[in-house]
Amino acid sequence: MIVIFFAYLVIVLTISLISALRVKTTHDFILGGKKFSGVSLALSERATGESAWLLLGLTGEAYLLGFQAIWIALGCIIGIGFIWFVMGNRLREETEKYNTFTVPGLLSKRFPGSEKLIGIISALIVVFFFTFYIAAQFSGGGKILEDTFGLNPFWGMVLSSVIVIFYCMIGGFVTVVVTDIFQSILMIITLIVLPIILISIALINNVDALAMLATTGKTSLVENNGFVGVLFILSGLSWAFGYTGQPQLLTRMMAIKNERDVIYAKWTAIFWTIFAYIGALIIGYMGFVFVKSGFLNIEQTSLIKDYETVLPVLINFFTAPIIAGLLLSGVISATMSTASSEIIVSSSSITEDIIMNLKKNNSVNQLEHSKLWVNKIITLCVGIVALILAITVKDTVYGLVSYAWSGIGSSFGPALILLLFWKRLSRVGVISSLLAGTIGTIIWKNFLLIPTGVSERLGSYVFALLMAIIFSLIFPEKNNQ
Repeated sequence: MIVIFFAYLVIVLTISLISALRVKTTHDFILGGKKFSGVSLALSERATGESAWLLLGLTGEAYLLGFQAIWIALGCIIGIGFIWFVMGNRLREETEKYNTFTVPGLLSKRFPGSEKLIGIISALIVVFFFTFYIAAQFSGGGKILEDTFGLNPFWGMVLSSVIVIFYCMIGGFVTVVVTDIFQSILMIITLIVLPIILISIALINNVDALAMLATTGKTSLVENNGFVGVLFILSGLSWAFGYTGQPQLLTRMMAIKNERDVIYAKWTAIFWTIFAYIGALIIGYMGFVFVKSGFLNIEQTSLIKDYETVLPVLINFFTAPIIAGLLLSGVISATMSTASSEIIVSSSSITEDIIMNLKKNNSVNQLEHSKLWVNKIITLCVGIVALILAITVKDTVYGLVSYAWSGIGSSFGPALILLLFWKRLSRVGVISSLLAGTIGTIIWKNFLLIPTGVSERLGSYVFALLMAIIFSLIFPEKNNQ
């Protein structure tokens, strides 16, 4: 198993080194120079979108909540479908129209005269929340290596973060996409093969999984009836909102060459997603069934300690070392692919939307030749800060991702939706949405989540959307009056 895992690491690093030779300019580093096919970018987007959150977080939630976790999965599938089928081509067109590399850049260039203000606010939001998001991936990597090889979580986080930071630095977006393609294939193999193995074992041993789930109350779709039950469903479905504002995903659509590639990409993305989410739910359910059946013996003590380890525990217990090494490589892929994309988005936001905005126009061209190295240095800094956060913050992978997802999605989602589909959006509306999404997430998470029963993903998104509309109507653009 160790041999398979290290072979995986060698392949990832080799792919990174070879693909890094294609990076010649800042455009290549940030957006790949629009050199990738739609299918490649769709696989990259799925590898990025489905992080340790899917393979550790969602499988753990399915283990804990039973069929109630279906609402979370359904919300994510709806969100993914929306950004690809509704937003995808429009984003590509707007990117070409305004010649921009980043989501903050797209928002700022739409309103000449406010580029600096919108760009800097946007970039600060990206860096703040993505640091938590990247930390969640490093934390997930530490959990996997601990359960697999008994490696101290600290050194597990250090190992996974060093590899990710290295290949981000040498090739940026190009190496991220190329490694994502490889990693997305490993991930989907894990999420298809492992459920088949688990179901087969249950059938061979005459374990009635559905009956066991039913007798323990795990087949109920809601914990409470009435209004509380509705809020619970909305909380799960609210994951859909966040997708509309995730720069690490939307940049894949911005990098697509033409409309035909968008068609191939969106169908690739949605089919990958459906299979992946069904697999993740089954893994969580079967983990619970095997614990209740007494199959896991001493291994179940690990799940009592941390239910988010259900996937690596099942892999280690039920599969041969060679297969376990392959499947666990798929899990590590989830953490590395997402962390790498978020590091690139964060570093590019700092260079393109903060540093370049703070420089005088006549000095930007002089710095162009050094921007590539600036991006690499900042990539290193972002990765180090995220690693420190992963080591010091004690929260579940699900919890860290939920917080970061809400902050990013609520800040950018309403502004982007309105920018693409509502002509009356104003620069004041954009700024209001960015600030309302950020402040709303922080306040809702810490003070309103428990009293209201409404997730920060839903509450802060609706708040930001309303602020964007209200302030756009109060302070319209001159050409919209």
